[in-house]
Amino acid sequence: MNTESVVTERLFDAPVATVWKALTDKDEMKKWYFDLLEFKPEKGFQFEFMGGRPDGIQYRHLCEITDVVPEKILAYSWRYDGYPGNSIVTFELTEKGSKTLLKLTHTGLETFPQDNPDFDKKNFMEGWNHIVNISLKDFLEGVKA
Repeated sequence: MNTESVVTERLFDAPVATVWKALTDKDEMKKWYFDLLEFKPEKGFQFEFMGGRPDGIQYRHLCEITDVVPEKILAYSWRYDGYPGNSIVTFELTEKGSKTLLKLTHTGLETFPQDNPDFDKKNFMEGWNHIVNISLKDFLEGVKA
């Protein structure tokens, strides 16, 4: 059983406050992440969304905020309705002058059904790579004046 985490890092040409708002404001999140009915960066807050490969099964994601340090850390559990397993997604922000280093870590992938190819680690790697390095990057570049 592979217990290796998915980790991706990116330096954004945007201040920490701008990146934090993109990670925590539901109106901004829907432009680069998922369209959430509600989202509050508060420990214990629960949220859900539908997602999956465009040509595949759409899964109901059930999440709960587990850690919040404003403009530094946002973490939440990530599981799938009707499937065993639970994982943790953590966004860590570090100020680098006028830029922000974002480190995303997704742990616990091995708890999902290993016989379902949708839950293969490479799919999470591809998904997070696209979300952080394309969707969020493009969104933040569009936000800059």
